Amino acid sequence: MEKTLASRLGGAARLARTRLNLTQADVAERIGIASEVYGRLERGHMLPSIQTFRRLCVVLSISADEALGLKPSGEVKWAAEPPSEYGESGELRRLLRRAKQLDRGAIRLLSVLAAQFRPKGNG
Repeated sequence: MEKTLASRLGGAARLARTRLNLTQADVAERIGIASEVYGRLERGHMLPSIQTFRRLCVVLSISADEALGLKPSGEVKWAAEPPSEYGESGELRRLLRRAKQLDRGAIRLLSVLAAQFRPKGNG
């Protein structure tokens, strides 16, 4: 039974993640687990803790019932995705993840480089 539940949860998580156009790394970062751990969860190889399960439902905008296969998927109003930073493109999210790993000098250099580019439509 545990294997079936893990598979059901993993499938629901994958479906919700792709519906939101997020990568596994995006979801893992938002719920506070390693990307590899999230990958195992999504493949149905493990079950999350209760705390992680709750964060997963909030981040993926699904109810616990939907995640557990107890009701069909649909929009859940209480679990709306947080605004602003989460609406960014996949490329920008990857860049931000990489930038967070840089030291102070590299961040300054990246900032100088980015200032040399003009936003689209301003030129």
